[in-house]
Amino acid sequence: MATRPLVLGHRGAPRRARENTLEAFTAARTLGADGVELDVRRTSDGTAVIHHDPAVEGYGLIVSRPFAELRAERPYVPTLVEALDTLTGLFVNIEMKCLPWEPDPDPEGQVAAAVAAAVSERRITQQVEVSSFDLGALGVMRSIDARIPIGWLTFGQPVEPAVAAAVDRGLAWVHPDRAAVMADPAAAMRTAHERGLRVAVWTVNEPDDVRALAAAAVDALITDVPDVALAALS
Repeated sequence: MATRPLVLGHRGAPRRARENTLEAFTAARTLGADGVELDVRRTSDGTAVIHHDPAVEGYGLIVSRPFAELRAERPYVPTLVEALDTLTGLFVNIEMKCLPWEPDPDPEGQVAAAVAAAVSERRITQQVEVSSFDLGALGVMRSIDARIPIGWLTFGQPVEPAVAAAVDRGLAWVHPDRAAVMADPAAAMRTAHERGLRVAVWTVNEPDDVRALAAAAVDALITDVPDVALAALS
């Protein structure tokens, strides 16, 4: 991928299928995406499942009930294992949820442990990257398996201090939001690359933004429309 950035489907291909489902991941592959970004939470019995929000509409908090009940009532919610198996051969950005400020915090690091186990069992440490808005969760992941690349997600934060914090913690990636970099994409990429970090920007849907970030040498684009992004890059 030396000639262009990785194109990662945001929760799969959410404009072609329900986001964060096996169907959405398969759709992203069909559209030519290099990989996907997905979100991991846990059930009350510790099963790692893929869903963006803490609760499933009409079901309740995922963490409040065991996996068997989730599967029976909302069968479209996949497990992390099912997702990784469906995405074999693609790059996967695994975002750990259950954040301290959400209703399903994970002080014991169950999500990180489940992610590390699934990745290690499949021997795909170099085909994934684990990200989070929570630096504490990233620290837990690094303590469990330092082989897995990790990255910090930021929102509304300038790139320079985010890069400094990531370098201090030995991270491999930073994930600024689109608005944080579009004023001067080249400067943002230069700031990160000079410190040895890779950059994945979210969520990039407009062709002009795709081309501007590619020209600035961004490493990965997270997009709702992987087909549109790939067309813009071509």
